[in-house]
Amino acid sequence: MNPTEFLNSINAENFEQAALATFVRQYATLPIYKQYVDILGRQNPKRLAEIPCVPIEFFKLHQVVCQDLPIVKTFQSSGTTQQIRSKHYITDLSWYDASLLLGFERVFGSPKEYVFIALLPSYLENGDSSLIYMVDKLIQKSNNSLSGYYLSQMDEVLSVYNQALAQGRKPFVFGVSHALLDLAQSAVQLPEALVLETGGMKGKRPELTKKELHNQLCGAFGLQHILSEYGMTELLSQAYSSSEQTFACPPWMQIRIRDAYDPFTEVPFGQKGGINVLDLANQNSCAFIQTDDLGRLCLDGFSLEGRLMASDVRGCNQLVD
Repeated sequence: MNPTEFLNSINAENFEQAALATFVRQYATLPIYKQYVDILGRQNPKRLAEIPCVPIEFFKLHQVVCQDLPIVKTFQSSGTTQQIRSKHYITDLSWYDASLLLGFERVFGSPKEYVFIALLPSYLENGDSSLIYMVDKLIQKSNNSLSGYYLSQMDEVLSVYNQALAQGRKPFVFGVSHALLDLAQSAVQLPEALVLETGGMKGKRPELTKKELHNQLCGAFGLQHILSEYGMTELLSQAYSSSEQTFACPPWMQIRIRDAYDPFTEVPFGQKGGINVLDLANQNSCAFIQTDDLGRLCLDGFSLEGRLMASDVRGCNQLVD
């Protein structure tokens, strides 16, 4: 199966059919998923709402990968050495390459239009991060020597920004929250840039709400809007913000909202609940994931509403322990 052709073929009309076919294949080839589905007694879903989603903790506690496929890359979530980190075992990087590039291009256009300024650790420093892999791929695809990592060279950001504009390229800044705030404090104006914050103060600054963070960055950089992405180690696809804290998915990724107290029941449109992600780029791991995020569906995508507390989680978690 060619990843680019497959992902390009998915649309609103055939998503359910493709998801059900993916379920059949993963039930047959993904042992931990089969075990979970059998415990639930949900082996024959007929519609999207009936497809079982695994708790995201499975990626910390189990090897979630289709059997008999060699692992070529392992992405790990951030965390301290004392924490159990999620691991996403990748058997074919072309699925991630296709998803990240197609997903980026449908929102922003070709990477060749941009100079990427990454306020992130470099790939050599953090090669097991799926985010760093994504940004590194975009830097490569930009085919521009100005694109690169500037976390330890933030005094060069304004120069690179101006050189990009002089070349007729659009500056695109990827940054962790604390690095963007550090840059903002240096009074650098970036009114022609796209700025995407990837979340996380990493203990370097007090935590802010998204609204507070984005207001500070917009004021400092002279921007009307700060971009965000919704992605995680366990997914091979990203949703990008279409407005303030509202995210739009690519056609091969869908969000379903479940009752926070009954993980096998979906809530009505517009009601808050737990976020389930159906990511059909996850063909060789698990495409159906029950996250710990809260959100709600809206006309132009979905919004984030916080995180589930441990005491809110209910349902069948026999395989989590």
